[in-house]
Parts: sequence; structure tokens; C-alpha cells
Amino acid sequence: MAADPHPQRQDPAHGDDRPALIRVRGLVNRFGRQTVHDGLDLDVYEGEIIGVVGGSGSGKSVLMRSLIGLRRPDAGQIEVLGVDPRSDDPADRLHLERSTGVLFQDGALFSSLTVGENVEVPLKEHHPGLPDSLRYELALLKVRLAGLPADALDKLPSQLSGGMRKRAALARALALDPPLLFLDEPTAGLDPIGAAAFDRLIRTLQQALGLTVFLITHDLDTLYTICDRVAVLADRKVVAAAPLEEIERHDHPWIRDYFHGPRGRAAARVAASATEES
Repeated sequence: MAADPHPQRQDPAHGDDRPALIRVRGLVNRFGRQTVHDGLDLDVYEGEIIGVVGGSGSGKSVLMRSLIGLRRPDAGQIEVLGVDPRSDDPADRLHLERSTGVLFQDGALFSSLTVGENVEVPLKEHHPGLPDSLRYELALLKVRLAGLPADALDKLPSQLSGGMRKRAALARALALDPPLLFLDEPTAGLDPIGAAAFDRLIRTLQQALGLTVFLITHDLDTLYTICDRVAVLADRKVVAAAPLEEIERHDHPWIRDYFHGPRGRAAARVAASATEES
């Protein structure tokens, strides 16, 4: 078997080699006659926030669903934390479920459960022997980590604002202390102030907890504010995966239109101004 040409990445910003927690090679996803991914390759490295962008229909959410085992690809190889997410081995499935947290675009909270009960769901599933009092305290800790007040614990999702529901869903994603977090459009539907606050929260948690974050977004401010690298989906592949300064120099037409249009230029100016002030 040929040696893997990309087993690790030398990261100048960190000064060390970091392993790829996610490795995708030759991924193919089809829906009938429509091919969404055709030979897609991607690495996600330990400790980074990678932003995944692409036009409508480029398969960003399909990629995430393939990575977390909710969709079986038509071809290709996927490895997440050393495990094939398509594995039928119960031990492999358990490892992935305990080691990954997912925030879906709509939050996917159980509407009939309180926020605290939502956060307790994975704790009950994977640690059924925990005393009720300890499970409650752990749920409270996650809720507060997500930036919600303690009294949110006893509220139903319908009693929360959109931003608070996002944070509640994030608290549930963090319930099992996973090293790998998947976020699908986490700032979608939030006003600019709420989106900026959520971005800061993600970066703070990533740094404090040592998380690796796979983040799907359309939000240019998110890309410029918190992402270490950006992966661009186009032409049914990842056409570029690099830090933003390299992405901006790429000559692919979609990348040029996306990053050098009026919104892209505005986001870049804001990011540059924030860097100067810091």
C-alpha cells in the first residue's frame, strides 16, 4: 500500500505537526443522476477551526452528514478520529457518538423537553448510571458554557430567542466533552450582533477546550473572524483548503466572486481593522 502523502501538516502558527482528525479521499455522493461530490479530498487538522463554504448545491451539508455517518457515500474513503463513520461495529459507532458533537442548522432541539432535558439526552444515553443530581449539574455547566443564564435550563425551546436556541443546541453538542465539533450554519438567522457574539463564543470554547471545529457557513464575517483555514467546495470537489490569505489569491471564478465582491471586501476590511486594534 502506498504511503499516505498527507499524514500530517506542519503548521507554522503552532510550530508542530498536527494529525488529521478527519481524512476524506475520493468521496463520491450521488442523488439519482445528480453527482454532488466526485473525488472529493479533505483533511481537517487537530485544534483548528475550518470553515467550509460553497455555492448552493455544492454539498456542504451532504459532506457533513457523510462525516458523521448519517449518509453512506457512493464511493471513497472517510476516517474520523481513526474510525470509518460507515462502520457497523458497535464499538466504532460508540466511539464516534461520544467523541463528536453536532449543531444542526435549525438546532434540532426536542420541542417537548426543557433546555436542561435536551442537554441531558446524550448523558442519559451514554452514561445511564449517573445520579440525577450530577446529570443536572453537568447540564447546568454546559448551558453556562454556552453563554446561557442558569434559568434557561428549565425553559422550553419555544420560550427562547433564536440566538438562545442556538446556544442551547451548542450546550447539548458539548454534553459529552467531545474533541470534535460539527457546526452547520451556526449564525444563520441571527442578527449581526448576535452572530458576532456567537462567533466569539465558538473561538473562546475552541481555545479553552482544545476543540477541533468543522464549520459550515455562508457568513463572511465568521470566516474572517474565527476560521484558521477555509475549504471551498466547487466543481464537486474541494478546490482549495488553506488560510484565508491564500484563498483570497486563488483564481477560481467562484472564489473570486465570493471573496472579492462587495461583501467579501467589507468583511476583509472589518477583520483587518479588528486586527490592528488588538
